[in-house]
Amino acid sequence: QVHLVESGGGLVQAGGSLRLSCAASGSIFSIDRMGWYRQGPGKQRELVAITAGGGGTDYADSVKGRFTISRDNAKNTVYLQMNSLKPEDTAVYYCAALRVKIDIFLSPRDYWGQGTQVTVSS
Repeated sequence: QVHLVESGGGLVQAGGSLRLSCAASGSIFSIDRMGWYRQGPGKQRELVAITAGGGGTDYADSVKGRFTISRDNAKNTVYLQMNSLKPEDTAVYYCAALRVKIDIFLSPRDYWGQGTQVTVSS
C-alpha cells in the first residue's frame, strides 16, 4: 500500500506565500508523475501543477509565474511553492501520485492524499 502525507497548508493574507509538501511512502517501485490538484468551494477539482519523473512540468494558467512545483525523486516527495497568493487560490489542495508501480510486474495505479486546506484572506 502507498500513502501520501501532505503538509504546509494554512491561512495567509493575499500576497503571501505558502509551501506545500507531499511525501509518498510504502512499497514503491516507481512513480510516473506527482502533482497537486485543488478544489475550491462549489468548484470541481482542477489541476494546479504536475511534474514527471524526468523533470517536465505543467501548470494551470491561473498559477503560472506564481507557483513552482519541484520533486525529490529519491524521497518520493513533491513540493509546491506558492507565491503572490490570491483569495481565489483558496481551496483544498490534494497531492497526487499518478501511475505508481509497487512492483515491476503489476499494473500502475493512482494515489491521492487526504487534502490540505489553503485559505487566502483579502
